[in-house]
Amino acid sequence: MQHPKSQMGLQRALQPFHKRTSTAVVEKKPLREDVLCLSLVLGQLQMCLFMCFREGVHDSQHEKILSVTGDGIIQSPDFPNTYPRNTVIVWRLVAVTESSRIQLTFDPRFGLEDAEDGICKYDYVEVEEPVGGVVLGRWCGSEMVPGPQVSKGNQILIRFASDEYFPSDPGFCIHYSLLQQRQSEPEAPAVMPAWMQSVDVLSEAVAGFSTMEEVMKYLEPERWQVDMEDLYKPTWQVVGKSFFHQKKSRGVVDLNLLREEVRLYSCTPRNFSVSLREELKRTDAIFWPSCLLVKRCGGNCACCSHNCYDCQCSPTKVAKKYHEVLMLKHRAGGRGLQKTLTDVHLEHHEECSCVCKNDSD
Repeated sequence: MQHPKSQMGLQRALQPFHKRTSTAVVEKKPLREDVLCLSLVLGQLQMCLFMCFREGVHDSQHEKILSVTGDGIIQSPDFPNTYPRNTVIVWRLVAVTESSRIQLTFDPRFGLEDAEDGICKYDYVEVEEPVGGVVLGRWCGSEMVPGPQVSKGNQILIRFASDEYFPSDPGFCIHYSLLQQRQSEPEAPAVMPAWMQSVDVLSEAVAGFSTMEEVMKYLEPERWQVDMEDLYKPTWQVVGKSFFHQKKSRGVVDLNLLREEVRLYSCTPRNFSVSLREELKRTDAIFWPSCLLVKRCGGNCACCSHNCYDCQCSPTKVAKKYHEVLMLKHRAGGRGLQKTLTDVHLEHHEECSCVCKNDSD
């Protein structure tokens, strides 16, 4: 059984007729304004080869010139119903100013005759740059709606063509609009690639970013998304990254509690920000975030023993905690930066107390 597409192609190519002749005749028949048909008559078979010369398509008599001053639409005839056969229409959109650009957005309701062998041969809509004749795209079928198109100049051509077979629906509808003009921005000074910068310069630059995405874009503008995916690929499991602290219950408010509160809260673990490079004493690497919050003892010790002349808030319980950060290092003997997610362990003070330094004497 012959495939419907094959039958359709054969129907386009072979035109039967009832006259019988023994001579071969080649004649040129104009079927439409833009299509010339070469008919080769051999015996009882008439073969019609459609050759689209597109004669006069760019002439003003075949174009509908539209002056674009705002939003508007262009659509196939009878949209959203079946469009007519044997139709060629060309719209030339012209923006009011030379510096303006035109944006085309296709309506989701889109359907023309299907492509053959992946090529839109018969019914299609085409967008073209008038200067240079660059075709931005040709579309047909109904499986995918064309994406937005933006002109490079202040003009753009839209061409719709249908042959004499198998019209479809709903056709197409294109919304056009003028893009807002941006004022020219001064050229930014040339920035040295990140891998060529010194550790100190790169550290200062990286510290100024607020998100991981900004850091990666600065380091690798062309492939930062790939680097982000590589960083977060699961390679190993690190234990001990989460720490939970139980809040101490409060007792009855009395004089003993007031005294206990002085002991507990005048010298306590508090949030301190520390520089990772300084804390870890790493001058060969850069970390992001460059600073982290840790618990460190802080406060005053006004109620130390009267015999103590040097009373300090000191840690009595210390724990090492892990923090996952981005580490950057220059590659040894090569170009570029090595980017890895690594765990750094920092000292956290969990309990503090006022300690008299004289006690050790």
